[in-house]
Amino acid sequence: MSMPVWGIAAGLLGLIAAIFFAQNVLKENPGNSKMQEISSAIQEGAMAYLNRQYKTLIPFVVAIFAILFVIKTWEGAVAFLVGAVSSGIAGYIGMSITTRANCRTTEAARTSLNKALGVSFRAGAVMGFSVAGLGLLGVSALFLIFGDAETIDSFAFGASAIALFARVGGGIFTKAADVGADLVGKVEAGIPEDDPRNPAVIADNVGDNVGDTAGMGADLFESYAATAVAGLLIGNKVFGAHSNGVYLFIAIGVIGILASMLSSFLVRTGENANPQFALNKGLWGTNILTAVGALVAVYALLPAEYHYSGITSDITITPMRVFISVVCGLVVNIVIGLITEYYTSHSYKPTQHIAESSLTGAATNLIAGLSVGMKSTALPLITICIAIMASYTAADVYGIAIAAMAMLSTAGMIVAIDSFGPVADNAGGIAEMAGLDASVRKTTDKLDSVGNTTAAVAKGFAIGSAALTAVVLFNAYASSAGIDAIDILVPKTIIGVFIGGGLPFLFSAFAMESVGNAAMKMIEEVRRQFRDIPGLMEGTAKPDYAACVDISTKAAIRQMIAPGLLAVGVPVLVGFGLGKLALGGMLAGGTVTGFLMAVYMANAGGAWDNAKKYIEGGKHGGKGSDAHKAAVVGDTVGDPFKDTAGPSLNALIKVMGTISLIIAPFLK
Repeated sequence: MSMPVWGIAAGLLGLIAAIFFAQNVLKENPGNSKMQEISSAIQEGAMAYLNRQYKTLIPFVVAIFAILFVIKTWEGAVAFLVGAVSSGIAGYIGMSITTRANCRTTEAARTSLNKALGVSFRAGAVMGFSVAGLGLLGVSALFLIFGDAETIDSFAFGASAIALFARVGGGIFTKAADVGADLVGKVEAGIPEDDPRNPAVIADNVGDNVGDTAGMGADLFESYAATAVAGLLIGNKVFGAHSNGVYLFIAIGVIGILASMLSSFLVRTGENANPQFALNKGLWGTNILTAVGALVAVYALLPAEYHYSGITSDITITPMRVFISVVCGLVVNIVIGLITEYYTSHSYKPTQHIAESSLTGAATNLIAGLSVGMKSTALPLITICIAIMASYTAADVYGIAIAAMAMLSTAGMIVAIDSFGPVADNAGGIAEMAGLDASVRKTTDKLDSVGNTTAAVAKGFAIGSAALTAVVLFNAYASSAGIDAIDILVPKTIIGVFIGGGLPFLFSAFAMESVGNAAMKMIEEVRRQFRDIPGLMEGTAKPDYAACVDISTKAAIRQMIAPGLLAVGVPVLVGFGLGKLALGGMLAGGTVTGFLMAVYMANAGGAWDNAKKYIEGGKHGGKGSDAHKAAVVGDTVGDPFKDTAGPSLNALIKVMGTISLIIAPFLK
């Protein structure tokens, strides 16, 4: 059996695992009628948004398909379409289960912490294995059918295009609702976060799913597809077409899916234990099993010695050298997660410092959060640099590509533990809105607290993987464009570097501004309902939840277009206007700035969020104190940092790489 067939089989196995976990979740008790009613409202809002988002993107996808059909090949156009549709399918599968799992997690929390963890994690695993399964299945099937890595490079662009809009649109939706719910509900009205009297509460819970489930899933599906395709191209360059050096990328994908599936059964916890340890067992298990499997694969597939004329010198590639590159990718996975946890968890000094700074007001809270975010860029940057140098020294550019593929091969588990977070968050909201016993909310809060940390860790993983993916795409672009070196002393090249370095700032400004505009409308609507609906604050009248969901939906769909077109259009303009060397410079500048800004924004936002929760846990006066109000302001500023602009930058730097790869043969 050829390796692409093994890839197809493993991809299908991943989808079977997703179906298994979905059925397992749906068998659980959904709770009483009130819980089911709230869950249905969240599900309807989430799926309605997803439907409108994809309908809006259909003309864009059709237009790109037609362009590729004319300027590339019909096979390339089909590969693009497969990538776009697969990304959409992954989003639908994951969202349909996570929005049904929330009430089931709430009901499970009435029994035990371990049962609630099991339901929410299995729901997240549906998204995780859908992403990994469809990614490996798509790449392997297209490679088997068309037999040429260059033909299917547009598969990665299809995934990138959808991911960009999913990240931006989902981020705008969720943060518009969150900001409105927090500023008017918690600060102005002084009611709890998930109080059913808050008109924005359903939109807020819908946003958790469209931002953190569908958005993250699309993001990592994009990384998976881009890394696999670029890896195949680099494998072609180093070892030759249809060699075992090419097939190793598919083999690592197969190993990663199997490792994630086996490790998912390690996620169990005791009633008095920290659920974080259970999720860590799944993550560590995945990395260890992937390393062991990769060790077997490199010795089984690669020759004992292979001499290659690299970028700077000749190198002898051996199985052990390639395995060192695998380890580099897996170590980056763990180290960036630990760094992110340190800077964003309220168990450590940086976040505690932000909480303490809240005692003197919102201004000092904001200053502390910004400084923590900026500081947090140093260690991830050093980690990525060490990984690039170590993997390059081990096996040249092939080693960098293998490191990126090894890191992305664990995406099934990463997406699972990330998607578990929104389910737990929704479960807590349902417990509050349904008026369940305080002990239920206490259990869901334990899961939600862990979910905040896993979300931050997953964002760190997504950012780190985006950086490595961008490096691999950059090398694949250089090969496709026939570039041996990029001279930054050439004016056009340095202009490209400056344009690339500035693009993440402009892109982030669009995203942040969109959240601000949408949040203003949300705040006005929530205030209106509090003012105009008699008995709302007394709990005798029901708010108009649908109006708030509609505001977020319309704002997200309308305002995701400009950042998306900016990301797609600028590389094309630079490439055809200034040439291939300038576009190479732009990719370099955009990757560095985009990576650093993504880390800064994600970690600052995560730290602000957990500083608020640290105070809500009873520190510095607890809920309702002046310190708490200052922390809520910081968290509100951090929301579009960590959930809109920051994560969207991952998609930006990968879209730049994938579209550059497609237009490379046409540039001068």
